[in-house]
Amino acid sequence: MYLYRAVDSEGNTIDFYLSKNRNAKSAKRFLKKALASCHSATPRVITVDKNPAYPVAIKTLHEEKSIPVGVKLRQIRYLNNIVEQDHRFIKKCIRTMLSLKSFRTAKWILAGIEAMHMMKKGQTSQGEKSVQNQVNLIHQLFGIPA
Repeated sequence: MYLYRAVDSEGNTIDFYLSKNRNAKSAKRFLKKALASCHSATPRVITVDKNPAYPVAIKTLHEEKSIPVGVKLRQIRYLNNIVEQDHRFIKKCIRTMLSLKSFRTAKWILAGIEAMHMMKKGQTSQGEKSVQNQVNLIHQLFGIPA
C-alpha cells in the first residue's frame, strides 16, 4: 500500500490518498483530488519525489486541462523534505501497529491519524482549536453529514 500526501509550503496538510498501487493512474487520481480541495489554491510548483509516475500523471492532467499550463513539476530529491518531515509523524504511529491487515482498515485508520495530526497542527477551520471545529474537520474528512 502507498500513502500519497500533499503538504503546502507552510507544512499544512492539503490532502492524502491511500492506494494499492504506485503508478501513473494512482498519482493522477491523487493529484486531481488534492488540487480539487476547497482549501487549496492553484500551486505554481508541485514538488515530488523521483517516482516516474508523476511526470506522466502531470502531463495527462495538463492535457485534460485539470491543471493550469503554468504549473511546473519539480522532481528534486531534497526539496521534498517538507512532505517527508510531516510524514514522519504518520510513520511513527503506523510502525507501532506493526501492520495493517486489509486495505479498508488501513484507509480508515490512516484517515483518523491524518485527522488527529491536522488538529495537532491547528488546521481546524479558522485556526482555532475548539472542539466544534475539530468535530467539523472530522465530519469533512470522513464525509459524515453535519
